[in-house]
Amino acid sequence: MGVLMNRENWLKNIEGAVFDLDGTLLDSSWVWEKVDEKFLGDRGFQVPDDYVDEISPLGAERAAVYTIERFGLNEDKDDIVREWIEMAKKEYATEVVCKPYAKEFLEELHKLNIKMAVATSSDRELFMKTLEREGILKYFQKIVTVDEVERGKGYPDIYEEAARRIKVNPHKCLVFEDILAGVTGASLGEFNVVAVFDEKSKHNWEKIKSISKYSINDYKELL
Repeated sequence: MGVLMNRENWLKNIEGAVFDLDGTLLDSSWVWEKVDEKFLGDRGFQVPDDYVDEISPLGAERAAVYTIERFGLNEDKDDIVREWIEMAKKEYATEVVCKPYAKEFLEELHKLNIKMAVATSSDRELFMKTLEREGILKYFQKIVTVDEVERGKGYPDIYEEAARRIKVNPHKCLVFEDILAGVTGASLGEFNVVAVFDEKSKHNWEKIKSISKYSINDYKELL
């Protein structure tokens, strides 16, 4: 469906909101483009067109296992995860910022006493510093990473766990996501899914919108 959200729609019967980070709240997709290009390039590979779609829902450990299997690497998954984190750490600490009007929107939800949580496939070692520097960590009662649940973001597990931790029924909870697997998993959990446009997922945008209840190009539309 993916209709444009408006103030009356997203307020009605809503008690909680769960946010993805990379590409949804944070303008960070460019970091992972650089990491993927360097990591695979150093090993003699180009980044396949479907690689980002495949690893984005997985979390670091599962993504490392997938990468080892796909490219036939004779490497340890923990070493790969550590290399990825080291490659991205500086950018998350100093350069990654919130997407336009995201801070203002979080403040708006806070004023309305909407409970908020994070559901991310990223690593705490990276994003915690960004959330603190950007001044938005204070808005979230709970943070859940995909490594804490059984399945990746193509399934509802992480969103259900986030909603459980903030004690909100999925039917009364918004989920903000930018990737196809994310909106698919949250929809399977019967959440009110809000698709947030991000450049890395533009090739899937029409499908993302068709699965989501609402869609926005940026958070200014909700202010």
